Amino acid sequence: MTDKAGVERAVGALRAIGYYLERDRQPTHRVKAYRRAADTIAALPASEVRARRRAGTLTELAGIGPKTEAVIVEAMDGATPAYLVKLEEAAGELTSAGKRMRAALQADLHLHSEWSDGGSPIEEMARTAYRLGHKYLALTDHSPRLTVANGLSRERRLQQLEVVAELNKKLQAELDGFTILNGIEVDINEDGTLDCDTEILARLDVVVASVHSKLRMAAEPMTERMVRAIANPHVDVLGHCTGRLITGARGTRPESEFDAEVVFEACRQFGTAVEINSRPERLDPPKRLLSLAVEMDCVFSIDTDAHAPGQLDWQVYGCERAEDCGVTPERVINTWDQQELLEWTAP
Repeated sequence: MTDKAGVERAVGALRAIGYYLERDRQPTHRVKAYRRAADTIAALPASEVRARRRAGTLTELAGIGPKTEAVIVEAMDGATPAYLVKLEEAAGELTSAGKRMRAALQADLHLHSEWSDGGSPIEEMARTAYRLGHKYLALTDHSPRLTVANGLSRERRLQQLEVVAELNKKLQAELDGFTILNGIEVDINEDGTLDCDTEILARLDVVVASVHSKLRMAAEPMTERMVRAIANPHVDVLGHCTGRLITGARGTRPESEFDAEVVFEACRQFGTAVEINSRPERLDPPKRLLSLAVEMDCVFSIDTDAHAPGQLDWQVYGCERAEDCGVTPERVINTWDQQELLEWTAP
């Protein structure tokens, strides 16, 4: 095995371990340890990594500890690292339900990269989505106001458009036409306006609008706020509509209060999909509201809101909830092919 091939095997093994740890909702510091190690050796000449492996000095590198060193050594020696084997064997189905819906999905329309508050490069998110069977995805990094999530300024958004255009040339050639759509998760301001200028919104393929602030405002103004955003011709998806948190490191948070019938009727009238958010700590909307949206003839988008590659596999949680509440595949916009979706999202 050449030095380059050995290092590539090691990088792949480290990233695969990170994927399985993310999928299993393991602590962030554990995931980062393996991703950091992968980044460290990927940035070095393969000959240096091989020399350090032979001299036993890999742990002198920043980000390489005894556990990650063991993975690197096993991979460079041509074996599948024992820890990766263990994780692969333990990685069963996340849920036995939702399979029919999941098989119908062609994309994930809400996910984040390291450009905002995600932990991985755009290309890694895209390649993982392709391996999971998707034909395209929408990259929806945050808008500027959400500074805690490193929201993109206008300048950074324009730069990202250029980066995605170049990356698509590469991915479409290598991954059977797989495409990254340009998107955004735009903050809904308190008055219902959007945290992004119209010129930028017009250049994007998919706009997910979400409430991230003043989640406890009274029901009437919250309803007005959401309806104004839904009515914006650039908005395609209403993200995690109640804002609730039901588990996880951030603790729990109650649902925002709003008139659900009014909000879902606005979604129906203005052609805005209700997101079925698959993150385990969100599972939003609750089933009683999801069932109401079904009764009111809304369309839906089943998304992961993934912030790391391993989280892209969580989509099946949303599929399970969709099937439980009577959502049919034809009413889910990311079961549609890319061209049909883009025709639908066009203002």
